[in-house]
Amino acid sequence: MYVIVGLGNPGREYANTRHNVGFDVIDCLAKKYNISVDEGKHKALIGKGVIEGQKVILVKPLTYMNLSGESVRSVLDYYKADSESELIVIYDDISLPVGALRLRPKGSAGGHNGIKNIIAHLGGEVFWRIKVGVGEKPSRMDLKDYVLGHFTKEEREREEAAFERACTAAVMLMQEKSDEAMNLFNRKVVEE
Repeated sequence: MYVIVGLGNPGREYANTRHNVGFDVIDCLAKKYNISVDEGKHKALIGKGVIEGQKVILVKPLTYMNLSGESVRSVLDYYKADSESELIVIYDDISLPVGALRLRPKGSAGGHNGIKNIIAHLGGEVFWRIKVGVGEKPSRMDLKDYVLGHFTKEEREREEAAFERACTAAVMLMQEKSDEAMNLFNRKVVEE
């Protein structure tokens, strides 16, 4: 069984913001594999289903970004899932260009408060991450304002394509094709 967590903030005002790309990828997976992510449990909205023959729990924490670890810990404990081999976390990354992906099996939080909180609750940093690039913040802009801001129309189109690629990456990780997935997705996005 795999637990796939998309990070974001609950509430209509945060929908489609840079910080909510994790929720967007979960929505993409849910739609693609006909899984309803509407059960309120473990401080999250969760959905149970099967993706390519593999049982999955899709998770959208409702704790707000900075407390994501509370929800993730609760889900992993309840389903007796191993964070090192059965957890995939999807989230925004400002150090990657809009639409770029980066897969990592472990690492530090890199300044991301949601990941920082997950690492604190898990007591370790070994778990799969799919980072979705949201672009670097403009120098004069506050980081919070930037990540809680919306994409331009053109950026949103690039992000939609990235969500599809992130879904494929998550499926490949579940199929234990991690090297292949990293080779495919950990490269620069070519501007069209």
